[in-house]
Amino acid sequence: MTDRRTDPVPGAAARRSTRSAGTAPLTAPPPTADGLLLRPFEDADAPALLEAYRDETLRRFTHTSLSGPEQAARWLGRQYEGRAAGTRYAFAVLDDGALVGNVVLKRGTPGGETAEVGYWTVARARGRGVAPRAVQALTAWAFEVFAEDGLLRIDLLHAGDNDASCRVAEKSGYAFTEIVPAFPPYPLDGHRHTRKRLDGPGRCGTQ
Repeated sequence: MTDRRTDPVPGAAARRSTRSAGTAPLTAPPPTADGLLLRPFEDADAPALLEAYRDETLRRFTHTSLSGPEQAARWLGRQYEGRAAGTRYAFAVLDDGALVGNVVLKRGTPGGETAEVGYWTVARARGRGVAPRAVQALTAWAFEVFAEDGLLRIDLLHAGDNDASCRVAEKSGYAFTEIVPAFPPYPLDGHRHTRKRLDGPGRCGTQ
């Protein structure tokens, strides 16, 4: 799992504006993954989010803690606001109707050449190929949906001690490119993996 970018927290007005936004990515069909359903998050996902964030491993690597309904609502609001602004496209990952993960495309500048993919999976779903399938699906979706918008490269960043995310990056076709120096709130150096159009899988760094 990976999440090395901090995003602003929105208000209720932003959540409402998202649902009426009419940009092309908002109306595009969601990514598709073998055996999984990906869809935008909904308010009804709050209980499942709180259950997911009971996992210490998820909290450690995402540097996020959700301890009650208000915090879950704020987390969901951040996803709604980002989608409306064209900077963040988060999808709930469902297996047989149950939330098993989150995968998100983060675009610091709408219309820019680069983006970042982030993800997490719930504890019970790890080791089942959920993360690689979701990341691969989002990657293909992003390059297709934003083809005319100039998207050329997607990065996957993770903590240097997160070996599982190195494996996810490799399986998803993201080649290791560099060590990212530690910066608050991340105490350790990180790894950057990169995927460009037609890129194949690459090996994780060992520096």
